[in-house]
Amino acid sequence: MTLSSYDAVIEDSGREARAREQQALNHGIDLLRRLQAGDLAPPEDAEALLFIRRLWAFFVEDLSSARNGLPEKLRADLISIGLWIIREADRIRQQNSSDVTELVAINVMIRDALA
Repeated sequence: MTLSSYDAVIEDSGREARAREQQALNHGIDLLRRLQAGDLAPPEDAEALLFIRRLWAFFVEDLSSARNGLPEKLRADLISIGLWIIREADRIRQQNSSDVTELVAINVMIRDALA
């Protein structure tokens, strides 16, 4: 394999990873919007929040890895955002808050930035 073909494989795998991340965020955003609209009955409402929480726990773990290729400052910023999302999802799930507007907005921004 030549160096240029290796670079093409690496670039393609990065695009594929971003596409999978976008797809997961799309699913989470859809669940949050359904929760916001009151379209989810218990226990689906809790499952929606647990999904977004687990998704961001996965992202935070990946971002924490030294093998993650993103710049350190960007990784730190995304980890901070991820930890906020996890805490906010927990607050809503524990009924200490009921507004998912900011969760939706932040997840949409992150998803759109992956494009």
